[in-house]
Amino acid sequence: MRLRHIFVFFTMSAALHAATSPDTVILLHGLGMGGWAMSRIEQKLAGEGYRVVNLTCPSRTIPVETLAREWLPAQLTAHDVAAAPRLHFVTHSMGGIVVRAWHDDLRQRGIAIPANLGRTVMLAPPNQGTVVAEKLAGFLPFQWFTGVNGHRLGTATDSLPISLGPWPANAGELGILAGDRWFNPLFIFWFDGPNDGTVAVTHTHLAGERAHRVLPYSHTWLQWRETTLDFVSKFLRTGTFDSP
Repeated sequence: MRLRHIFVFFTMSAALHAATSPDTVILLHGLGMGGWAMSRIEQKLAGEGYRVVNLTCPSRTIPVETLAREWLPAQLTAHDVAAAPRLHFVTHSMGGIVVRAWHDDLRQRGIAIPANLGRTVMLAPPNQGTVVAEKLAGFLPFQWFTGVNGHRLGTATDSLPISLGPWPANAGELGILAGDRWFNPLFIFWFDGPNDGTVAVTHTHLAGERAHRVLPYSHTWLQWRETTLDFVSKFLRTGTFDSP
């Protein structure tokens, strides 16, 4: 009888812990950056009660497929995200491609998506690639800065972002924030329409997205702006960017 009481106590304790634990948000920065690039988002969401894991990804030295199959799962295990009531992602630029590649790898290997997976917000993701990667693919400084992944983010039909396909229906709600301001005049003539200086607005879209909004910011500074932070927070809470 005593053992039964102990079992019931620990079962109830575990259930109570799960009920009172905060949602976890994984932050993934863009190509060539570090966790510091997502620090404002980290502060914002931590202040709202989320458990925030701000990762620094070896984005220049490890191919996206390896990041998706080995590095990201190892990080999720190390930070015990399975214990969270819900698991969300907020990404910038290529960070969104890593999450997409992770979903694609799970699908190919027949592994179920985590049951507690919640919402994802992508900031300026090159979901259909970027013309900048095509134009600069043979430029040595670009190759040095972007490493093994930069040249693979073009807009051709066989490019990495396009090969990953649409957002999975069972991967939770996806919200995308794009920018349409630029400050680097060197690249602007490569674009046919609105862009953030690195990615065209049209190339941020992804089939299966739940919401998409364009903000008047550049690619580099989008994740630092207060309006962006408010929209990220709103989508994680409600699954929409719309005003009440």
